[in-house]
Amino acid sequence: MMNPAKQDRQTTTPAGEPMIDLIDGVRIRSANTLTDERGTLCEIFNPAWEFHPSPLAYVYQFTIRPGKIKGWHSHRLHDDRIFISCGQVKVVLYDDRPNSPTYRRINEIYRTEYDRTLMIIPAFVFHAHQNIGSGDALFISMPSKAYNHTSPDVYRLPLDTAYIPYRFETKAGW
Repeated sequence: MMNPAKQDRQTTTPAGEPMIDLIDGVRIRSANTLTDERGTLCEIFNPAWEFHPSPLAYVYQFTIRPGKIKGWHSHRLHDDRIFISCGQVKVVLYDDRPNSPTYRRINEIYRTEYDRTLMIIPAFVFHAHQNIGSGDALFISMPSKAYNHTSPDVYRLPLDTAYIPYRFETKAGW
């Protein structure tokens, strides 16, 4: 019998940078956390970075409990700008923009407090966040437009939708 073991595919460059072909318009910016004897400081968003053209319009925080998933949802009128502050999550993106060069592409992106990042998720890209850690995951959200309570710009699908060709696994390990 032939050995059925398969070699892992390369997931990082030799310098340790993740290798992922991001959906068009998705951007990730690493954040430096500075530490001293008093604690830590981490910059979340600075217009001088020119990371996203829209000014800050609205800021809120949200959490996801261990093992839980928030998603699928997308927006039509704004981009999401989401900073991970605490926890470990898997973010799954699905490009639902027919005119996008990455139409129907799926991205799986792991985010953690050990390498904090600010992520831009464009309008019409469905996304779901799964907490894969043992504690609550904490995010700071800075969408490009303020939330409209009378007409929310949130469009949801069930997690098991046939529309998105992705299934969340519940098993751990190989």
